[in-house]
Amino acid sequence: MAGLNVDLVSTDRKVWSGIARAVSVPSVDGQIGILTGHTPILAVLRPGTVRVTADDAEPFEVQVTGGFVSVDDNLVTVVADEITLGTGVEG
Repeated sequence: MAGLNVDLVSTDRKVWSGIARAVSVPSVDGQIGILTGHTPILAVLRPGTVRVTADDAEPFEVQVTGGFVSVDDNLVTVVADEITLGTGVEG
């Protein structure tokens, strides 16, 4: 099964890019879980935790202060105002 192509981007840099099995983001309407084949979506993010279950590495979390997420054809783009790196991810 193909994975999700994920890009985590803040206003000033790309934080992480890779293949993942699952992504969870904090939207203003609630937490959104994204798996392969997810329907296209564009949602506004609230401050909270983005969780990425990477295909070839340990799962990791980053904190975002807001922004948006776009999902289309297994491409997940998270654009955040600010991203604070958690353990397990290098920026």
